Amino acid sequence: MPVVIKGIATREDASIAVEHGIDALCVSNHGGHGLDHGRATIDVLTEVVEAVHDRAEVILDGGVMRGTDVVKALARGARATMIGKLQGIGLAAGGESGLVTALEILEHEILTCLALLGVGRLGDLGDQHVVSARPVGAPTEISAFPSIPY
Repeated sequence: MPVVIKGIATREDASIAVEHGIDALCVSNHGGHGLDHGRATIDVLTEVVEAVHDRAEVILDGGVMRGTDVVKALARGARATMIGKLQGIGLAAGGESGLVTALEILEHEILTCLALLGVGRLGDLGDQHVVSARPVGAPTEISAFPSIPY
């Protein structure tokens, strides 16, 4: 039976996991609930993929709400993404048909993103298709409201 480990968020943890023979790992910060200023999963994905060196499958969890999120993750080396929150929203909005609609929208967004990138298939995606952007403002002690004096 394949062994999958969830909660990998660093290069070091990924290396330890593959050294112990896991088949797949899930890059996850558990929704960022542990540290409100922790690194986003998409930001650590590249270092995890590099540490794994094709010795295990890499799955991205966290923050996947649009087709562009899926495309970015696959371009950075993930084999798949998890879409738990998106599924929950689709189900809450309309039950089974709401979930089907959410998945159809996701598929349309992925195909549109690929077309806009000039990429014919998911397998042709690479890191050159993703450009990292700096945050709009530098985080502060009260990062959500940097302009409010306390």
